[in-house]
Amino acid sequence: MIDSRQPSGGEGDFPDALAADGAAPRPQLVREHWCDLGGEWQAALVPFDSTAPAPLATTAFSPPPFDRTIIVPFPPESPASGIGHRAPLAGLWYRREITTEHVIEAGFTGGDDRLIVHFGAVDYRADVWVNGQYRGAHEGGQSPFSIDITDAVEDAPLDLVVRALDDPSDLEAPRGKQDWQPEPHAIWYERTTGMWQPVWLEAVPRASVRRVRWSSDIDRDLVELVADIEGAAPGAVLEVRLRLGDEQLASARVAATARTRVLLDVPALRNGVDRDRLLWSPHHPVLISAEVELIAPGSRRDRVGSYLGLRSVAVSRGRFVLNARPFTVRAVLSQGYWPQSHLAAPSVDALRQEVAAMKAAGFTAVRLHQKAEDPRLLFFADRLGLAVWAETASAFSFSERAVERLAREWTELVRRDLSHPSIVTWVPLNESWGVEQITVDERQREYTRALISLTRALDGTRPVVGNDGWEVVDSELIGVHDYRGADAIVADWSAASSAAEALERFGAAGRRLLLTPRDAEDSAIVISEFGGIWWSEDSANSWGYGDRPSSLEEYEERVRSVFRAVQSSSVLAGFCYTQWADTAQETNGLVTADRRPKLPLPTLFGIVRG
Repeated sequence: MIDSRQPSGGEGDFPDALAADGAAPRPQLVREHWCDLGGEWQAALVPFDSTAPAPLATTAFSPPPFDRTIIVPFPPESPASGIGHRAPLAGLWYRREITTEHVIEAGFTGGDDRLIVHFGAVDYRADVWVNGQYRGAHEGGQSPFSIDITDAVEDAPLDLVVRALDDPSDLEAPRGKQDWQPEPHAIWYERTTGMWQPVWLEAVPRASVRRVRWSSDIDRDLVELVADIEGAAPGAVLEVRLRLGDEQLASARVAATARTRVLLDVPALRNGVDRDRLLWSPHHPVLISAEVELIAPGSRRDRVGSYLGLRSVAVSRGRFVLNARPFTVRAVLSQGYWPQSHLAAPSVDALRQEVAAMKAAGFTAVRLHQKAEDPRLLFFADRLGLAVWAETASAFSFSERAVERLAREWTELVRRDLSHPSIVTWVPLNESWGVEQITVDERQREYTRALISLTRALDGTRPVVGNDGWEVVDSELIGVHDYRGADAIVADWSAASSAAEALERFGAAGRRLLLTPRDAEDSAIVISEFGGIWWSEDSANSWGYGDRPSSLEEYEERVRSVFRAVQSSSVLAGFCYTQWADTAQETNGLVTADRRPKLPLPTLFGIVRG
């Protein structure tokens, strides 16, 4: 029998999502109690054999001997995991004990409470057992999932076992920059197998809030909340309060159903000369605190802390528009890769410092490249003020299976992240990866259009880039990749008198820019990859675009010149420099792999801001 050691009411204090300061693994749905399950787990590696069939995803409980220890949530390929296994893996098994103390720390009060294990991301397929009993599975290496283990609580301590399967030769699975070759090369890096985002335990009331979705219509002075509710019974109500510091902006109380929609009128937005103080932007990243409380008969109250930002984004007259005003995109491309922990963040503070350093270097935006980032980084982008182009990992092959996999995972990711005000653009595809024959294969064009339409159906509040880089389909925001030198960029993009002329004349890497006609004057063009100038003292083990500068002084001048080139064009709505940090052998970062600036941050600030 579990002794919860909690007061009989079990309701606790109201959590403040903004006071959590990035520690909560799900920043916009925070409860007072949760238990981090990171740290030491037992592990057993499953080696990859290219001559043998991939391991079967059976539900039978048959783990191999657990012969080593791994530090979760770092992938076994990384040094931070304590393993650093570089050869290809077919998967691995994890095991750890969930004690009574963990259950209590998670906030379990007994009665009708439910106990949930949350997984931030497990690459690529995960199967879960508790005390030898199969509990469920999830496919998708970047999206979250949860497993209800309530009926096992009375048997604590619990034996939690997770199997991750990730065939390194599977080109139909979204994999992003994970190399298919044994060793990293060019722009491809070490693989990631298994857990690489937080794992945590949380107790929730029988009637609980499962998901919140925030959106705002600042022209109509409205905020909308859509809350997914589990276990709501007749008589349940949802109370919502919005605050800016001590100022209450709005409140509402509505009947709660499985999907509850709440419209909140925000009178403070009606004051046209005062409302800017409420609006989120990179220059003024104000966030609104939200208290969401579910009150249901026969269940303790579920108190959830959340937050949102009030802002609008659009494309108009060739410009990116934020809060009805032109916003020049000054972005940097981030691979989100770390030498010690690979795709996993080394710490919460490292994520905070990453965003802060990009801001200090003069950037107002970041393109998260070929990776769905840890939501805690999005928290810091929200809080510190950094606009985000949100992307995901691409598959490399086109097939029915590849279509199904990416569409499902992209849906999960958009739903996970769409409440973050920092996200201003969605990027479901990059450089025709997974649709390499898009110019001649109508099925691949239809798939691309379907992904764009799916994104707009899930979230109609943001622009969508239809295949970033080239061969763009059905997009009002056009991302172009151009790694030529400054003179060529100036000669082409600065010479163009209009967006239509630019899109008619210029292609990237010999590719057509647009595959579907549209009114170019209503489109915004962003050079979403350029530069790639590399500098490293170790030139033998380095790679970048073009030849290596002969000195740090020459490196600085080249960086300056390409920034001046894109800044000189009147038809561009902005730019994204490649890249923020050196990554493995690719040393074209503005900072080294361990985040030391190659040029002083004030110098970079002056270059970026022109």
